[in-house]
Amino acid sequence: MSSSKNPSRLCTYRPQQFRDVIDQQAVVQTLIHTVQRKHPAAAYLFCGTRGIGKTTLARLFAKALNCLQPIDGYEPCQTCASCIEWQQGVPIDIIEIDGASHRGIDDIKILQEILTYTPHISTYRICIIDEAHMLTKEAFNALLKVLEEPPSHIRFIFATTEPTKLPLTILSRCQRFNLRRITLSSIQAKLAQIVKELDITCEEDALYHIAKLSDGSLRVAESLFDQVCAFQEGPLTTASIKQALGLASQEEFFALDLAFQAGDLSFAFSWAEALFMQGKDMIHLLYDLLEHFRHIIACHLHIPNSDLPLSLQEHYASHYTIYTQEQAFWVFDYLMTWHDTFSKVLCTKITLETILLYILRSKHRIQATDLMQRLLALQDTSIKTEPVTESLPLIAQTQEEPVVQDVIPACMHYDTLVRFAAVELEGSLSS
Repeated sequence: MSSSKNPSRLCTYRPQQFRDVIDQQAVVQTLIHTVQRKHPAAAYLFCGTRGIGKTTLARLFAKALNCLQPIDGYEPCQTCASCIEWQQGVPIDIIEIDGASHRGIDDIKILQEILTYTPHISTYRICIIDEAHMLTKEAFNALLKVLEEPPSHIRFIFATTEPTKLPLTILSRCQRFNLRRITLSSIQAKLAQIVKELDITCEEDALYHIAKLSDGSLRVAESLFDQVCAFQEGPLTTASIKQALGLASQEEFFALDLAFQAGDLSFAFSWAEALFMQGKDMIHLLYDLLEHFRHIIACHLHIPNSDLPLSLQEHYASHYTIYTQEQAFWVFDYLMTWHDTFSKVLCTKITLETILLYILRSKHRIQATDLMQRLLALQDTSIKTEPVTESLPLIAQTQEEPVVQDVIPACMHYDTLVRFAAVELEGSLSS
């Protein structure tokens, strides 16, 4: 693999300008206007799930506020003394602390002493507190005095994944921004950009699987991509990515569909054995199974799977008819019952075999719609028939000893049939 850059540094790629931030347009636009007006609030709070750009935006915003000659009034110029200090890793006027490791009141007191000094060359002395929810109650109380009456040269930026753990007294003094998860297509586009910069040969659909596994986190996607690059030299393919990340191939899920169609129960044992011997991640396999049947249900409901590569869309278009809509819903519900418990089982291989067997056997389940149609047909015939008023003989008089006969009335009330069918249906569903 030829590269002009070191792939091990993929995870450190961060936007250096506002225009490079993806999928956070509303937040970015507000921050740009704030920089242009040169009248920032005393404190800001960036919150959201991991890896979506909270710390990146906090650093970029602080850098833009202190830039001495911003481009277009808001973009860091990268050439002034403040920007150069930032690029060298020694920004005197921007202090960043980790709330998880500096969470006590003594750490906040030291920070307060540092903040009392006026800025070195910039307009503001800015404090970025990452993982702010980890600060102790006493530390927050110490910060509160500064936030109530902030000096004109001090600004705070908090970043957290759990804003509910921050005291209301702190939250009420912050401008809050909720960052959204990054879309799968945006993550794919960003990874494609990195691939191009690194001059790596990559299959067209290969990056989809990394983006899907990242769960909306760009940082996770870049870390996974770094792992895949370290796994092998040469072009990146879908097969190599799945092998590097311990994932089952998509062809195996389509093979499950064919086994369902053929009623081949042995496939449950052969596939579970192969997955177990290859050391695949069983928990993630369950997630992939859920997603597989989600795509099948989407095809039944005529919902486009636009995030899927075109080749997979064609496969699902030809495979979804193997299942009826009710069968697909039942399998999806069944897999959901294992969602929270599968990680706690001791015999994962046997449990997986059982799950796959239930999926394959579900082809022969009595469906509720079929049973209701039969009940409606029975209703038409039973209503016209008079109910039996005289009980049928239960004991044969011709035998020396009484013998109980299994006699079914010639006709039966419709409500009795419904109760009988409900029992049968309940037994079918429980199996």
